[in-house]
Amino acid sequence: MKSRKSRHLLVASFVGWLNLPMNSSRVGILPARKSIETGKMPVLRKMPVPPRCPFHLTLKIIPLLSNAFFVAGAILGCTHQVIPTAPALQAKPVISRSVTDLIHIEPLPIATKYRNQWTPELESEFWVRANQAIQYYGGKGYGNNYGENEKRSYPYAMFDFIVGNREKALEFLQSEDAQAEDNQHTEGIDYYYAFTLKGQIRKYFFFGQFLDPTYKQRMFDGAKTWTETDPNGRPHPIYGKGKGGDGWGPDVRGSWVDGRNTDNLRAMREIAVYLMAEETGNEETRRLYKKKIQRYVWALYNIGMGEWDSETYHGHTFAAYLNLYDFAKEPEVKQLAKAALDWMSAAAAVKYYRGGFGGPTKRDYGKSNVVYGASAARLFWLYFGDVTLVNPKPERDVIHVITSAYRPPQAVVKLARKQFQKPVEILASKPVYENWKPGGEDKPGYWETTFFGHTYQLGSLAGEFPDGDVGPFKLMAYNQQRGVDFFVANTGGDWVKPGKNQGDQVGQYRNLVLWLRPAKDRPFFFQLPKTAQAEIEDGIWFFKLEKTWLAIRSINLDTYTEVAIPNQKFAQLYSQEKTLKATPLGNSYAGFALEVAEEESHGNYEDFKQAVKKKSQLDLQEISIGKVQWIGSTGESLELTHNPKNDLPSLTRNGKDHDWSKHIDLYKPVNGNVPISLGWKTGNLRVEAGDLVFQH
Repeated sequence: MKSRKSRHLLVASFVGWLNLPMNSSRVGILPARKSIETGKMPVLRKMPVPPRCPFHLTLKIIPLLSNAFFVAGAILGCTHQVIPTAPALQAKPVISRSVTDLIHIEPLPIATKYRNQWTPELESEFWVRANQAIQYYGGKGYGNNYGENEKRSYPYAMFDFIVGNREKALEFLQSEDAQAEDNQHTEGIDYYYAFTLKGQIRKYFFFGQFLDPTYKQRMFDGAKTWTETDPNGRPHPIYGKGKGGDGWGPDVRGSWVDGRNTDNLRAMREIAVYLMAEETGNEETRRLYKKKIQRYVWALYNIGMGEWDSETYHGHTFAAYLNLYDFAKEPEVKQLAKAALDWMSAAAAVKYYRGGFGGPTKRDYGKSNVVYGASAARLFWLYFGDVTLVNPKPERDVIHVITSAYRPPQAVVKLARKQFQKPVEILASKPVYENWKPGGEDKPGYWETTFFGHTYQLGSLAGEFPDGDVGPFKLMAYNQQRGVDFFVANTGGDWVKPGKNQGDQVGQYRNLVLWLRPAKDRPFFFQLPKTAQAEIEDGIWFFKLEKTWLAIRSINLDTYTEVAIPNQKFAQLYSQEKTLKATPLGNSYAGFALEVAEEESHGNYEDFKQAVKKKSQLDLQEISIGKVQWIGSTGESLELTHNPKNDLPSLTRNGKDHDWSKHIDLYKPVNGNVPISLGWKTGNLRVEAGDLVFQH
């Protein structure tokens, strides 16, 4: 085995530009820069050492795609030293540290045609944030590898490897599985749990050349047996089809692999099976799982994601597809992976705002209504940035992001940073959860409206049925210190909880919202920051945020009172927020009418209040049949009629009846196609933000 010193042959570098195609002489080439004439790429040669640059101590081994030895110089004006590198077959992903004490990771090679190019500035920002995550996790205790606990312990060990505790990390990553007896058929390697699979794949392919060859061969041999036929549903050698009941292990569920079908777990399973079938030469299984991946990516671009915009799970699915992008060999599959990542990045960018993740969400656990509250925000923050506060707890899946070559399109980054013409309203649709079942592709399951003002984004959801894990309504408003403030509303429970509750019907037109439900014993709850200035004038509730202002006319609701969150965990999470409770009155319908404003629409807060008091109108003449009309202070209007048959209301938006059957595009700006558009079953995604356009 080579000494550590010999394994750390290094070459000056910072990021990117190193994994480029070879020219006919089979030596490395660099792209033309201002100091180099454009045209034929020059063959590199040993060059004099220029003055030091800020990254003169950043040294890396360059992974190659050929067996040739070659030399390379640093980029970004840092070409100062050239050292012959190891042969390609010995090339490793490289972890290095710069003079500014930032760790950088050079991922495994990815051809230029699969890359979204980033500017040096974006890449530099990325590594500053990446180091915050590395510092947060480096040196933490790993935990164990029982069950699916590798979803925590593997990332912890990998981060520890990156900060330099290599022997300790490798010892854990190669330790016997706590349930090795259940995995005798796969050489003791746990290829069962989906969360474990996500880590196993990056361990094998990215960290593989650091593993003991004997252990890596065990992983290979186990995977070959595992993928000789489809492992999903294949009776377990010990437990058969399982005993049934509670739990997700092979003893309960049977099978050679975790068969749960949430988007994120399914992605972890299908991608792991595909990659290991490809790696071990089990072609029939590889082709089968390629078809599964093709269908999933087709769905993204044609009907959407079943686990849409989940504040908890969106990043988990994304991380699984990073594995496919980084490690798939077949070009078509690598392109599928990139397509999936581009789509998921764009979807995240719509809901991301300055460290917040807002608007309607599926599989919402109620933890996301504050900056960095959402796991998705704590992962995509690495790409999108645009924050004022340090990420207090980066998502564990960041380990996949910082060891991957993938970067979102620059236009998507600008979309996340809201660098597009505003105001703009986007109508969107979301599919039913299990959309692969018969009828799941026929029509949307949910209809979403999002309005982007200059200082806020406001989103609401409509649908025919109740859904307990959906967050149906959220507003995020600019806050210079915190990033954003949240205004969230819902009914029932003891505070603002997730759930599209039966009888709740919501309509939106731009900055106007109507919410109506039967006036039963189901209170309304509202969450606002404690810094919000609250006033009640002429019976209207006014709330002043930093740059965004709210006016609420209650509909058969008692005056609100501030209440405490009884759950200690959530009370701590929302310690800087206040919760208001308003109880319905009477026995017809109850709810509220909302108008949102800002300087660009109303000048100042006092003018807004006067305009609302003098010009807005709430027509409740037909409230007994569930019909309400709301005219805002600028004359625009929204009318909602409660639907007694299902929970999809009838809407008239500014005088025009809304046709839900035509509200089917995945993303459709009301005027034009900026910033994002994607038709129903068209497959053509377009993102335009700043001065950039991305199309797929």
